[in-house]
Amino acid sequence: MEKLLFLKRCTKQEGKTVTIESSKTLGGVGSILLLIGVLPYVSSITFGVLGIVGIILILISLHGLANIYNDKGIFNNSLYGFIAGIVGAAIAAVVAFAVVLSNLTSLLQKIYPTWNGKLSSIQSLSGMTPQTTNLHFSDVVPLLEGLVAVFLILWIFIIIWAIFARKSLKTLSTKSSVGLFSTASLLLIIGAALTIIIIGLLLLWIGVLLMAIAFFQIKPQMEQQPVTYVEPPTQPTPV
Repeated sequence: MEKLLFLKRCTKQEGKTVTIESSKTLGGVGSILLLIGVLPYVSSITFGVLGIVGIILILISLHGLANIYNDKGIFNNSLYGFIAGIVGAAIAAVVAFAVVLSNLTSLLQKIYPTWNGKLSSIQSLSGMTPQTTNLHFSDVVPLLEGLVAVFLILWIFIIIWAIFARKSLKTLSTKSSVGLFSTASLLLIIGAALTIIIIGLLLLWIGVLLMAIAFFQIKPQMEQQPVTYVEPPTQPTPV
């Protein structure tokens, strides 16, 4: 009986150790891919696919770690942040398309006065001579206002994503005893708030770098002592 309980405990702990190793590897590799994928030169070659793969690997890793540490918030908060990012990007793309489309015709007519204003005949512009003297700053203001609105939408949703990411990483930091996760989450939320300036993007990049290092610092949980089965004392036979 004692050997049976010992084998069950060891088997359970071994499976958990393997899961931690695979989860932290996926998280670390995913963070590195995200780091590389967001670089302008790399992104222009891979069309952002490398970064997307990195995000997916991080989510898979956090899902595994959430199960290991028995805290669904580790994965759920990261998933909510990911969804917020997708929603924000979709809304920003729709608004940007509407802004450009609504201002494109009027701007082109200012630059090419002889153009009939129909998008179906836009190819005819190649044979026309542009007249930029007809274009004034007031004509460009609506387009600039629309682009600012697009940027604000992205900024708001980036902050929402960072809030959920911080919750997820702070919980993971507590459960895994890796303080670097908490530091990374702080840089992510500060960087998200400062994306209106270049230093914000740099802080976001450093935050993801620290997150990659933190994943590789996760250690397997200490092996629990095997349960020892003690035979109950035998009662003396009454005389």
